[in-house]
Amino acid sequence: MRFDIVTLFPDCFTSVLNSGLIGKALAKQIANVHFVNPRDFTTDKHRKVDDEPYGGGVGMLMKPGPIFSAVESLPTLQRREVIMMSPQGETINQPLLRELAGNYDQIVIICGHYEGVDERVLELVTREVSLGDFILTGGEIPSMALINGVVRLLPGTVGKAESLKLESFEEGLLDFPQYTRPAIFRDRKVPDVLLSGNHAAIARWRYEQQIARTRKRRPDLFQAWEEEKRREGGSEGVRE
Repeated sequence: MRFDIVTLFPDCFTSVLNSGLIGKALAKQIANVHFVNPRDFTTDKHRKVDDEPYGGGVGMLMKPGPIFSAVESLPTLQRREVIMMSPQGETINQPLLRELAGNYDQIVIICGHYEGVDERVLELVTREVSLGDFILTGGEIPSMALINGVVRLLPGTVGKAESLKLESFEEGLLDFPQYTRPAIFRDRKVPDVLLSGNHAAIARWRYEQQIARTRKRRPDLFQAWEEEKRREGGSEGVRE
C-alpha cells in the first residue's frame, strides 16, 4: 500500500515510522510512505501557505493553491482514497481501518494547520477523518494514528495474523483480561481457569469477561453489540 502525506512538517513522522512493527513493515515494503510539502508549490518569495479568512475571523487558513498542486503532483493508483484529517470528519475506528486496509492501494492524507483549510480543498477529498472530538495543532498526529492502524492490518505486518481477530473492537467487544508469568505477583494470582489447560473453559471465561468489561467500561459499545445480536437472532444477551 502507498501512503502520500501532504504536510508542512514531514520530519515529525521520522521516529514514528521507523519504530516497532510499523518500521519493520515499511522496511519490508509491505507499505511505503511518501511526503509532499505544500510549501514547495508556493509561488511567492516567502513561500506563504496561509492567509486571512474572507469575512474576518481569528487565525489563518491554509490556501488552496499549494494543496491542490501538491495533491496533483502525486501518482494516481486505481484504488485511491484522499483523506482530510479534520475534527469534523468521521471518527477513526476499527471498521474504518479494516475498510482502508482491505479496499485501497493508495491513501493520500492531507494534514491541515492553523485554523483549517480553504473550503475548496474539500473538492480533492473523498473522506474526512477525525481522531476524536478535540482540537490539535495540526493533522500530523491523527495521520500517524491512521497509518499505524492501517499498516498493522496489512498481511505480513503482524507475525500471527490470527491475533488480529482477538483484539478489542474486532467483534464489537473490548478485549478480555490477559496475564503472563509469574502466576503470582505481589499476592495477586492469575485466575485459576487460565492455568487449568481446559481450552473450552478458557474460551468461555474470556468471552464472558469481554461482555462484562464492555458493559462496564463502554456501555455505548455494549448496547450496539446487544442490538446486533438481536438482529442476528442470537441467544447471547446480557449476562448478569
